[in-house]
Amino acid sequence: MNKANVRMNVTAIAVLAMASIPLAADDFPLVGSYTENEPCKADTPAAGRVTITPTQIDSPMGLCKILEVKRNGNTFAVQVECTGPAGNQMLGNVTFTVREDQTIGFSDQDQSYKSVLHRCP
Repeated sequence: MNKANVRMNVTAIAVLAMASIPLAADDFPLVGSYTENEPCKADTPAAGRVTITPTQIDSPMGLCKILEVKRNGNTFAVQVECTGPAGNQMLGNVTFTVREDQTIGFSDQDQSYKSVLHRCP
């Protein structure tokens, strides 16, 4: 194996290792439980909530694995791989924007679905 191949292999391993490191809370402050389009109440059922962790987004629409996050100020562009309720797989991009009132604006890559997420206590 020559030096160029060794460097490429080391770089590939480093990139894979970095991709598997969870984001710190400061890097991804969206971690939490939310309701869509209305304030969260204590009696809001867990099944109706959107839960965001550093590695996945779980919502009534399905479970999404977070593949990549790019931050630009208060906006997070997130690439996801989702499994819908019927088992269908899809790859896409979504955007989260932290608003001044501490709600989070959400939209899909085509802007065809938009909502406002309200953090649950």
